[in-house]
Amino acid sequence: MSLSPMEVIFMFLGGLGIFLYGIKQMGDGLQAAAGDRLRDILNRMTSNPVRGVIAGIIVTVLIQSSSGATAITIGLVSAGFLTLRQAIGVILGANIGTTVTAFIIGLDIGAYSLPILAVGSFMLFFFKSNQIINIGRILFGFGALFYGLELMGDGVGPLADLEYFQNLMLAMSDNSFLGLTVGVILTVIVQSSSATIAILQNFYANDMVDLQAALPILLGDNIGTTITAVLAALAGSIAAKRAALVHVTFNLIGATIFMILMPVFIMYVGSLEDFLSLNKPMTIAFAHGSYNIINTLIHIPFVGALAWLVVKIIPGRDFSEDFTPQHLDPLLLKQSPGIAIQGAQSEVKNLGELVLSTLQDARKYSDKEDAKLFKQIEDKVNVTGTLQDSIRSYLLDASKYEISQEDTERVSTLLEVSRILLKVSTQAKNLADQYHMKYENKIQLSDEAKDGLEDLYSHVYESFTKSLETLDVYNPQALEQVIRLSQKSHRIENKLRKEHIKRLSRGECSTDGGALYVELISNLERIGYNARNITETNLNIVNEEFLHDDFTVYD
Repeated sequence: MSLSPMEVIFMFLGGLGIFLYGIKQMGDGLQAAAGDRLRDILNRMTSNPVRGVIAGIIVTVLIQSSSGATAITIGLVSAGFLTLRQAIGVILGANIGTTVTAFIIGLDIGAYSLPILAVGSFMLFFFKSNQIINIGRILFGFGALFYGLELMGDGVGPLADLEYFQNLMLAMSDNSFLGLTVGVILTVIVQSSSATIAILQNFYANDMVDLQAALPILLGDNIGTTITAVLAALAGSIAAKRAALVHVTFNLIGATIFMILMPVFIMYVGSLEDFLSLNKPMTIAFAHGSYNIINTLIHIPFVGALAWLVVKIIPGRDFSEDFTPQHLDPLLLKQSPGIAIQGAQSEVKNLGELVLSTLQDARKYSDKEDAKLFKQIEDKVNVTGTLQDSIRSYLLDASKYEISQEDTERVSTLLEVSRILLKVSTQAKNLADQYHMKYENKIQLSDEAKDGLEDLYSHVYESFTKSLETLDVYNPQALEQVIRLSQKSHRIENKLRKEHIKRLSRGECSTDGGALYVELISNLERIGYNARNITETNLNIVNEEFLHDDFTVYD
């Protein structure tokens, strides 16, 4: 049956769409089945480059996307959760992990795609168990992947008869750089190396390309997939940009080496195909896997050099580097848990300084809209979450050892203080979000309202600063100062609310402006109360003379 050009295009694009959707569903199902283990895997398996590579392979297999795994890694680097050296290992492993999809395609079970898809659908629609639903998503995605491949194969078949296409394939066989360029462009357009490798497997299976043309395209696919990492890092931190550059550098160096050795690579893949009696899709899968494994083995000894290189290319210091854990030594925890707890206390102070700087940024943002500053606030909140998580895990580990009653109480106090600091960080972000909404909706605040907010912010900021001072100096006088400031902030808040009601009655304030003003006051008040919570928790004192009857712990 002959197909019209329009039918060829529709079958190919439709098959590609179903293939991509199948990969996403399969990846989402695997990721949901894995639960929250992804972050745990990256946390526990990145102590050295080799373990980082293994972590990268596992995560990529679970989400079925090297681009996705790299994007997650870049996000974790931005949040200070991973160092650049740890991220390099994960990125190298992600390139190996993505080859699993090509091997799955090489199994050539397209004839069973519809039954597999049907079973997956049945599990999705007729069961309520999350575990069964996740398995159903995996099977549905698996079936859709192969069904999409079948459609793509039927669609590309007629291309072999087109003279233009034949000439292009011949040109790529004669010119490896043309094949490399085609692979890069195709992957940049499709945004999935798994999809472009699948297309290549289809072309090779239908004798539309030979190995001389197919292998340079394969190298280009691996370079093209780095565009996702680059896009993910554009708005990220310096560390994120460096991680993305590692991904690009890794594939550029690997492609260069293999382009130089292309005759040897072609001979190796051809011999592998004959020796193992591989079908053609599986031949491309082995070529893809061989390239990424060999490239990774080449780069593992030079992880330090890669890190040095990208730091030289993208100079500067990222703020997350100033807030990476400095005092959470696992060896010290085993040898002297008491001293280790003192180190954790210093880390909590470090966390407090980070939250304070976030609060300062939110104050600057209230004066003028600044996209870069807003992004920095978001990044600092992410780093705060990461640092607090590290402190929490360290303190919980410390509590498992034989420690004194005083140290036990100190662990409990530090856990609570770090929790409150995380809440204040979120409240500072809420403050920035509220001003962001003000700028987006062009909401105006009166000069009186602005002056009142400035007055309240000053008292809240001073209260929070003094609460941080109590983390190092156990001075009961500090509790009195913080509580008096808290009381004053409370009086200011009441005064501002009353003045606001008067302005509303006189028609001097818009409805939107009034609603925003009340939210800003409430958010600042919560930060002030949490400053008081920090001091009281840290000093473990309740001084009734200074406590408010309506004192509330704000989350």
